[in-house]
Amino acid sequence: MILKRFYYLLLIFLGFFNCKQKAYSEKIYEKPEIIREAPSTFHSPEESMKTFYLPEGYKVELVASEPMIDEPVAIAWDGNGRMFVAEMNTYMQDVDGTGTNRSISKIKLLEDLDGDGKMDKSTVFIDSLMLPRMILPLENELIVNETYSYDLWSYKDTDGDGVADKKERVYYNENRRGGNLEHQQSGLIWNLDNWVYTTYNPIRFKFKKDKVIVDSLDIMPSGQWGLTQDDMGVMYYSAAGSENPAYGFQQPAVYGDYNPKGRLSEGFVEPWPIVGTPDVQGGTKKLREDNTLNHFTGVAGQEIFRGHKLPPSTYGDLFIPEPVGRLIRRAKVKVEDGKKVLYNAYDKAEFMASTDLNFRPVQAKTGPDGALYIVDMYRGIIQEGNWTRKGSFLRPVIIRKELDKNIGKGRIYRIVHEDIKPDVKPNLIGKKASELIQYLGHKNGWYRNTAQKLIVLKDDQTVVPELQAIARDNESFFDGLLNRDKDFGLERVGALWTLEGLGDVNKVLIKEKFADKDPRVRVAAIRLSENFLKAGEVDIISDLEKLASDSDIDVVNQLALSLRYSKDKKATELLNILNSKYGDHEIVSHAITESLKKDDSQLEKIKERISGMGVGTKKSVLAGYDNYKQLCITCHGADLKGVAIEDGSLIAPTLIGSPRVKGDKAVLSKILLNGLIGPIDGKDYGIMMPLHMNSDQWIADVLSYVRVMNDEGGVHRNEVARARKQSEGREDYWTLEELEKNK
Repeated sequence: MILKRFYYLLLIFLGFFNCKQKAYSEKIYEKPEIIREAPSTFHSPEESMKTFYLPEGYKVELVASEPMIDEPVAIAWDGNGRMFVAEMNTYMQDVDGTGTNRSISKIKLLEDLDGDGKMDKSTVFIDSLMLPRMILPLENELIVNETYSYDLWSYKDTDGDGVADKKERVYYNENRRGGNLEHQQSGLIWNLDNWVYTTYNPIRFKFKKDKVIVDSLDIMPSGQWGLTQDDMGVMYYSAAGSENPAYGFQQPAVYGDYNPKGRLSEGFVEPWPIVGTPDVQGGTKKLREDNTLNHFTGVAGQEIFRGHKLPPSTYGDLFIPEPVGRLIRRAKVKVEDGKKVLYNAYDKAEFMASTDLNFRPVQAKTGPDGALYIVDMYRGIIQEGNWTRKGSFLRPVIIRKELDKNIGKGRIYRIVHEDIKPDVKPNLIGKKASELIQYLGHKNGWYRNTAQKLIVLKDDQTVVPELQAIARDNESFFDGLLNRDKDFGLERVGALWTLEGLGDVNKVLIKEKFADKDPRVRVAAIRLSENFLKAGEVDIISDLEKLASDSDIDVVNQLALSLRYSKDKKATELLNILNSKYGDHEIVSHAITESLKKDDSQLEKIKERISGMGVGTKKSVLAGYDNYKQLCITCHGADLKGVAIEDGSLIAPTLIGSPRVKGDKAVLSKILLNGLIGPIDGKDYGIMMPLHMNSDQWIADVLSYVRVMNDEGGVHRNEVARARKQSEGREDYWTLEELEKNK
């Protein structure tokens, strides 16, 4: 009888925990009639919010606005949910960008004192900055990068008044960054692998308790404004310059920039604004008949949403702000035979769109409360001054629409669902490492990443046994019953990478995890085995061999990616075995091919090409290669043949075989100094931005690299200096016709 009662109680218990997940509507809004020439009237936050359109059930709440904030571009939270806001207070204050480079920008510290989700207190944490563009809260400090600089600075508030009073440079690069401020680094995100990444620069950082480690990478993606990661640390890049809303997301960035065809579904690059967008770089060819944007152009600040307080269907979706289109795209990330493919979540519509011409979303972020946050720069002009000069398409549009009048504002919103209450503020600062471990299994990715970061920074080795126990087995029978919505596999992944951050990569544990029931854990274990492959520990290859027949294609692909780090012939043999099985598989075959190259990188090819040249030329070409990867590759491509968009046309002309590249060095120097507009070989590519803000040496290095790749001689900085002198006082772009006349 007792056994029978227990049986019935167990059935009731199981039934209780087997409740179906609530269904949420995905019904999209009814679009308003398109206004071709909407007024650029300034609206209060409350008025502007009335212009927002979202799917059924979603709503926007105001978190902060002017005068509390001014020209916000990026946000980040510390472990207690205090929000840091980077402001570019001098950005495009008129159509000419007058005073842009004054060091008067700020980083604010905002606090929600009553827990209602709206900020109540604003403090200037740092002032006198040059257009701050990257912020990373650590435990009790904020890491900051400013425009035109590669340096990283640490700021601390030692007396608790909300104002930074201690400043220390933690990374120094003697080179100064020049050029357009849009085309510079962003990101500074703490990745799952415990490295901190940025866009553009092929370097990454590891913050330890008492030092910063810098690592150079030759092959990572570039990107522009915006960087985000998914649960496995795979990062998503975007590039407004090449009108590319998402790329680099097929594999972790450390393995290179791989963008297979079809990663963006048909029609994905078409945005669907609900208001006319006349102020678009590129002119009328970028507009539909109804005057709305017909192709992504200003993509920025994308975010993989990993929060827990929106409908579950949003988890893992990519949200892409498009400030020119006044909208935010929601992209579904679908895996099709190992390849990630992005789809618009709605048919010819966007997740969020506005009819307010001053709505300029530049960043999306998953918040500690599980909601989706949007940074709205709220301004008239969004393009940088290089695109608003006299003679540009934008300038008369800006003046006619009086877009230059709307400055000095800014809003931060959070998107919530009417049936889901956002979470309370976090309280992680000051907790012991042992107390933070529980958050590695939190439903919200923000908590998991923040807990991992704080544990690693504390460097408390006493938590290693507990982390190892979680990584080994954290899912008992009753744990599974009591926490049916908990992702135990993801918690094991977090425990493994937290151990790595603490310097504990245990070979016995890693080998055990090769057989974990969750493929994501097996993937993490393979990546962590690279420590042993790099060290030449051949014995682990025998254990990896078993994974060549794994049922999960992501596991097989990771195996192919990781084997490149072994110099041993056994790794090559295993790669050949994989090739015999997966040679026709689009994704895995690429990983195999790249790993079989091992040391055969592009850099090695360049070194071989310049082996007979003088020391000065060698140095210039190699520096130019680095500069090219940081600034030019987005449009001209890694092979210098131009980046193709979906219709097959090129963003920029090929540099291989170009008569401009192979011809007069003075003409080529002038093109880089002042930019180029008008037809090139019968095709109009729009505007090539001027690079005169860079030094003569920087320009000479880029030109030397490009010319050497065309079997031509290098360019000396004195030749660039002469071209600069000849162009002195010129503000307009060159046309090829003018350059021919001025030879």
